[in-house]
Amino acid sequence: MTPVRLIGAGTRENVEYTVRDTFWTAPNVITVLRFLLVPIFVLLVAEQNYLAAFWALAVLGATDWIDGFIARFFNQMSTVGQWLDPLADRLAMLIVTLTLVHFQVAPEWLLVVILIPDAVLFLNAMLLFAGNPHLQVSPMGKVRTAGLLISLPLLLLVDLPEFTGWLGGLFPLVVESVLVAGAVMHVIASIDYFHQAIVKYRRLRAAGINTWKRRSWIPQSAAAADPVAVRSQDT
Repeated sequence: MTPVRLIGAGTRENVEYTVRDTFWTAPNVITVLRFLLVPIFVLLVAEQNYLAAFWALAVLGATDWIDGFIARFFNQMSTVGQWLDPLADRLAMLIVTLTLVHFQVAPEWLLVVILIPDAVLFLNAMLLFAGNPHLQVSPMGKVRTAGLLISLPLLLLVDLPEFTGWLGGLFPLVVESVLVAGAVMHVIASIDYFHQAIVKYRRLRAAGINTWKRRSWIPQSAAAADPVAVRSQDT
């Protein structure tokens, strides 16, 4: 299975996808339930219950893939899901990073690497598009997210006695390497998304389209035609 196909897992050929104007779809409910795991995770880390926090974060990461799969496979995409899913992902990632840095589980530089690119992308999107610019999904963006969602939970296991002997004592080094790789890809993916947004803004403006009036450049039929971009975009 190629990485791109993994990102768009659940997409079916010869299916006419429909974007529904409702909150009540299975993927949206899963997204909300997933986000409710975040405060539980924060509490577990604060109590130094790192093993339970690891599993909470693992479930959070797994359901991020599951809701996208369900949306595509069962044709349950919605206008709410278009902004709810990426918003929940970014908020969860930010809160998780803040928590791990605050309780000295993750290095302080990670917060800078995550926070600054996300803040720049958010401000750029609000200024140019008054919201989500609906960019094409970036494979590196998804690989970046996978790297962070793998390494951040593993950081919780590094100091636990039952895991310190993994890989002949190389476990902390492996985890740190994956974390650094994910952080570097986060910066690169953010630069790519920033460039995509600028290019799209200039193209729409050159066509005389007001980018703040998204109905003029994101008709529902077009959004439904590209379910991978709608559900998998990770800016």
